[in-house]
Amino acid sequence: MVSMNPFELTKKLMSIPSVTGTEREVGEFLASHLASLGYRVERQDVAGDRFNVMAFAGDARVLLCTHLDTVPPPPPAIPIREDDEFLYGRGACDTKGIIAAMLEAGDRLRRSGIVNFGYLFLVGEETDSIGAKTANTLQWNTEFVIVGEPTQNQLARAQKGTLMINLNVVGKAAHSGYPELGVSAIQNLIAVLRDCENADWGDDPVLGKGTFNTGTFHGGEAANIVPPRASASIMIRTVESRVHVEEKMRRIAGNRATMEVVGASDPQITHVVEGFPTTVVSFGSDVPHLGNLGKRLLIGPGSILDAHTVGEKISKSELMAGVDLYERLVRKLLI
Repeated sequence: MVSMNPFELTKKLMSIPSVTGTEREVGEFLASHLASLGYRVERQDVAGDRFNVMAFAGDARVLLCTHLDTVPPPPPAIPIREDDEFLYGRGACDTKGIIAAMLEAGDRLRRSGIVNFGYLFLVGEETDSIGAKTANTLQWNTEFVIVGEPTQNQLARAQKGTLMINLNVVGKAAHSGYPELGVSAIQNLIAVLRDCENADWGDDPVLGKGTFNTGTFHGGEAANIVPPRASASIMIRTVESRVHVEEKMRRIAGNRATMEVVGASDPQITHVVEGFPTTVVSFGSDVPHLGNLGKRLLIGPGSILDAHTVGEKISKSELMAGVDLYERLVRKLLI
């Protein structure tokens, strides 16, 4: 296998579906591709047939790291295409274009004689970060890990935390002609969600305001039945500690709903380097789960506003600027 230019590699990676849980094929491709380029490649089993891909040019002080999985494409699948300005397709910016930029940066570094870096490509970031959590159990001698996410090539100096919860309410079924004999789970859950939307989720001078979102809502059995059950999945982007936000959420739910915490992470302050523009991000990443890998940086080409959408894309010029950025950043960190 020979080296591909970043655009070809991005399109090849996008052509291999890797929705969370099905990353094996793209992992196999990357492991083979990296080995053909002369890297020492290792696999770390994660769950079932899923594995993280690790590759080293030498004794790594810096890791370039991002995730292999994508969110599901909408039906029908997003066609992979390009024009003069953009590459389009699921994973274009989140994060297959980023993988391509990292590999091209690594090739440039090796050609100049720099080999004390490596790669870490992870499964499961879009759901439970199981790949990052598994990688974090290893004994690493690395000093820095550059986590790739679409930040428009700006170093994130902070990242909001997350609290994802399933809410469930049980009511009492009754004939819709006699609603006074039942208890509407839907109405009661709506009341809880309304209180959540009106709550103060904090305001941090760096991170900004905490935000609340109802992502899914399900309930009821038929139009002529008072609904006995209702459920919702919610996401709070947090600027306060996970413990504080969870306690606030439990006070709001009270005895009106049961809570199942699906995932959570505290807000993160990430490492920045002089001479690189910075930003603050409201999205999640594997950063909270990689503390054993050294100081964590978060940066990459592409816009998070394009990620997960039906028109996901990455600018060709921004992708190539990302190559330059990753190369320059690794050099700076190795000084």
